[in-house]
Amino acid sequence: MKKQQGFTLIELIVVIVILGILAATALPKFADLSSDARKAALAGVEGAMRSAATMAHAASLAAGSSVVSIEGTSYTMTNGYPAVADINTLTGVTGGNYNVATAGTITDDGATTSANCKITYTAAPANGVPTIAKTISGC
Repeated sequence: MKKQQGFTLIELIVVIVILGILAATALPKFADLSSDARKAALAGVEGAMRSAATMAHAASLAAGSSVVSIEGTSYTMTNGYPAVADINTLTGVTGGNYNVATAGTITDDGATTSANCKITYTAAPANGVPTIAKTISGC
């Protein structure tokens, strides 16, 4: 009796059908990765903004002045923290997918609703800290 080697056509078709079913069920999980990526990138921008505000605050305290120079650029402080007009530059986010034209707001222009995919900086009140709010409902 001869030994049979290899797979039959039926076995190959069954394997291909099973792989097709697995691919069809896994595809929706990967389809929305761009939204997750935007949210993660925006969280990074939020962290950069918080860091920039904290470092500028430390520089302001060290200098004892309401205007500090960081890497050769002068920034105005409001109650010891960066002014709204300066935070976008201080954060270091420039263009790309982000709109930095509005002072204190960095918007992801690649989002479905860019007005609802942004970071907003509000100046520090007297004896307080600035508010940094993240809106991700439109990412």
